[in-house]
Amino acid sequence: MVDVIFSDVAQPDQARILALNAQSYLKDEVHYIISIKANCIDSTASPEDVVTNEVEKLRKNKLKPSSLVPLEPYERYHAVIVGIYRPHGKNDSVMETAE
Repeated sequence: MVDVIFSDVAQPDQARILALNAQSYLKDEVHYIISIKANCIDSTASPEDVVTNEVEKLRKNKLKPSSLVPLEPYERYHAVIVGIYRPHGKNDSVMETAE
């Protein structure tokens, strides 16, 4: 078991990939980091909508986001989400957006 997972894959199902790895390898109550590439997930939707949908997918898989960092202007349509894996349904924390 590991203390943190960093996920940086350019796949439409990258939230699912992170969730599967978290279930298999991540200790309870530790952190994950995921780099969201909005255009790789859905190039027809707005990047903001894609990130919102990915956050919901993470929450449904017991991956509680705690902060969101947009990577503009360095990387267009990218964001990094940091959160905690809480498989036992503890209270969700409010996600903060860094600018």
